[in-house]
Amino acid sequence: MHSFLGYSTKLLKSESTPFRSFSVIHNVFQWRSMSQSTSIPKKQQRVRDHGFDDYMEVEKKIRKVLKFQDLILSQPSSMLSISRLDGLSRRIGFKQLEAGRFILKFPHVFEIFEHPVQRILYCRLSRQAHLQIQQENQALLAQVPESVTRLRKLLMLSNTGRLRLEHVRIARKEFGFPDDFELSVVLKYPQFFRLFDAVETRNKYIETVEKDPKLARCAIESAREREYREKGADAENIRFSFLVNFPPGFKIGKYYKIAVWKWQRLPYWSPYEDVSKYDLRSLEAQKRMEKRAVATIHELLSLTTEKKITLEKIAHFRLAMDLPKKLKEFLLQHQGIFYISTRGNHGKLHTVFLREAYKKGELIEPNDLYLARRKLAELILLSPRKAKVDKALVTYRRDGEDYEMDGVKRNFVDNGFDGFATQNNGKHGGESEPHLDSDIDDDGASDYSDQDDKSVRVEGDRLTD
Repeated sequence: MHSFLGYSTKLLKSESTPFRSFSVIHNVFQWRSMSQSTSIPKKQQRVRDHGFDDYMEVEKKIRKVLKFQDLILSQPSSMLSISRLDGLSRRIGFKQLEAGRFILKFPHVFEIFEHPVQRILYCRLSRQAHLQIQQENQALLAQVPESVTRLRKLLMLSNTGRLRLEHVRIARKEFGFPDDFELSVVLKYPQFFRLFDAVETRNKYIETVEKDPKLARCAIESAREREYREKGADAENIRFSFLVNFPPGFKIGKYYKIAVWKWQRLPYWSPYEDVSKYDLRSLEAQKRMEKRAVATIHELLSLTTEKKITLEKIAHFRLAMDLPKKLKEFLLQHQGIFYISTRGNHGKLHTVFLREAYKKGELIEPNDLYLARRKLAELILLSPRKAKVDKALVTYRRDGEDYEMDGVKRNFVDNGFDGFATQNNGKHGGESEPHLDSDIDDDGASDYSDQDDKSVRVEGDRLTD
């Protein structure tokens, strides 16, 4: 009996050895395949950057203020009665009696006054707001030559050298194009652009007349050259690298750091280069195309005036620029280069920032158009207590009776330019962090929902807490 048990034990030990060695070989092979891969892992923790989110909280107020400004300026006399303003504000998404409360929050932008003849309250833009609009229009006109260059580079990013006119019109504000860019930019420079109607789709397209090799230089190439000269970095390491700046609290594991290091050294084709002559079926070519897509989005953001654009507007250029279908998941793999903020519009818009262009919530290299638009943010952030109050609007006498204006406090802004000073951007309250759980369709639609402010982990095709 003892001999039988001893023989059985030796037999089990001898049989278990191959299984154990096979498991070790499998683990070694799996580690080697992971270490040799140049693709950045998809499963990584998503960390929110409060600097960009606070920036978008101010942008949310700016978008609402701009809707009211356009509504008031569309009137012949550039002023509107409060009673009629409540009715018209429903067209721009405001509820009944909500418009009056909203404009009272920004007395440095909107001015409420009593009509001298009709004896009712009217609303118009303040003098500071008119000066800000004038400054922005002047900056737009001054940037027309730069707009021509940006549009030429934007068309060169397309694989066919053409883009739909409607897609460019939708993103005209981000690229600093004037509202009439079809006349002032496209048709005014026939030596650079050609406007035509496509027979098969019946859509208007903008096409570049001739590609200029001098413009085929990406912004990241200039950044690499500047880093090489200033910091004296190794030329081999920064030859194909991107400027990576992870958000605070982002944890980088050992294997993730190795994958990023190898991805930074991976060669890729320039976004302005024609890749139709290459065989894209190999694994190496697919890796290069993946990195080329990162360079294309990087260049697209670099062409914008504020180095940011919504994810939905990028989706309009997806087919023309050979971008991945799942843009949201693709950008989340490169959190050190881009940042997606879901703040500012209840998770319906997703703003993509170029991280290297911002520092502490401000653009590192501001331009005149950016500074003009930030003037409106300064007016919005000014405290209502600094606005001068006309007591006649709080209580006034008409036909021998007293009328108490319900809820009207500090509702008049003096036409002078006193008190026009910037306010430090504090932390702004906002919505909870939405849960990114859907992909951007071809038409830019999305179905994100709100969720508590937590870190999100990417797992496959879905983000979970």
